[in-house]
Amino acid sequence: MAHPISAFQAAYISIEVLIALVSVPGNILVIWAVKMNQALRDATFCFIVSLAVADVAVGALVIPLAIIINIGPQTEFYTCLMVACPVLILTESSILALLAIAVDRYLRVKIPVRYKSVVTPRRAAVAIACCWIVSFLVGLTPMFGWNNLNKMRRTQELNGSHTEFVITCQFETVISMEYMVYFNFFVWVLPPLLLMLLIYLEVFNLIRKQLNKKVSSSSNDPEKYYGKELKIAKSLALVLFLFALSWLPLHVLNCITLFCPSCQTPHILTYIAIFLTHGNSAMNPIVYAFRIKKFRTAFLQIWNQYFCCKTNKNATSTTMAETGN
Repeated sequence: MAHPISAFQAAYISIEVLIALVSVPGNILVIWAVKMNQALRDATFCFIVSLAVADVAVGALVIPLAIIINIGPQTEFYTCLMVACPVLILTESSILALLAIAVDRYLRVKIPVRYKSVVTPRRAAVAIACCWIVSFLVGLTPMFGWNNLNKMRRTQELNGSHTEFVITCQFETVISMEYMVYFNFFVWVLPPLLLMLLIYLEVFNLIRKQLNKKVSSSSNDPEKYYGKELKIAKSLALVLFLFALSWLPLHVLNCITLFCPSCQTPHILTYIAIFLTHGNSAMNPIVYAFRIKKFRTAFLQIWNQYFCCKTNKNATSTTMAETGN
């Protein structure tokens, strides 16, 4: 029989639903903007679309599954594991998309002349496909055996229980902390984040060198090019910073859980860390709207074409009909 939802759980669910209601439309708007605006069709924005797809899935899939896990239903072990794994897949997809964006920005300032011949649409598509394949392999590793099933069976045997193996579905119940820390964090989260930090530092260094060069009066185009690249690089570095700020607290808490089993982490800190990870999916469209002019223009175009003007047209039609009567 299901337990009644507590006031704390109700508050948690309300915040999660609010995050989803911001994240899903915002990231759909990003995808829509790239689709309808020819100026947003280069490799960088294709990688941004891949990131937006992952963020839509967080709002539409991961958050509902997180709410289910929070309620703690009674399920079979692998059913619970299937509920827990999507967040691992989508986190890794976001990290690899951010890494692809960082590499793309580096190539744009390192080899500006040869960039278009090196980063072709076909290669960008292959890179995105590879990112998603790796994400599924990393995120589904617990399904392949690196989980808590054997530990739970041993505990059940020690307790002398021979009943059907049904558990209260919780993330830490089925997902191994060794997997989360040693494999997920130390291999697939922290190294890519550090690599991206180094890449962006090099990008800013290359741009600074180019802008500091004494150019003749007829050489305004390179200065304009690198000035534009600097603005976009700053915006995308901000996206990376927000991602790290949102996800590192939860991974730090996982490390505490693994390396200091006796340490009692306040539940409120865990919930704040979870809200940060989910809330990160809602942040990126806001950054694009305020920091990247091409996105801002595309968002306004969509608003004027499909919402604002449509409403005005409907109002005008209604007024004309009333006048005719």
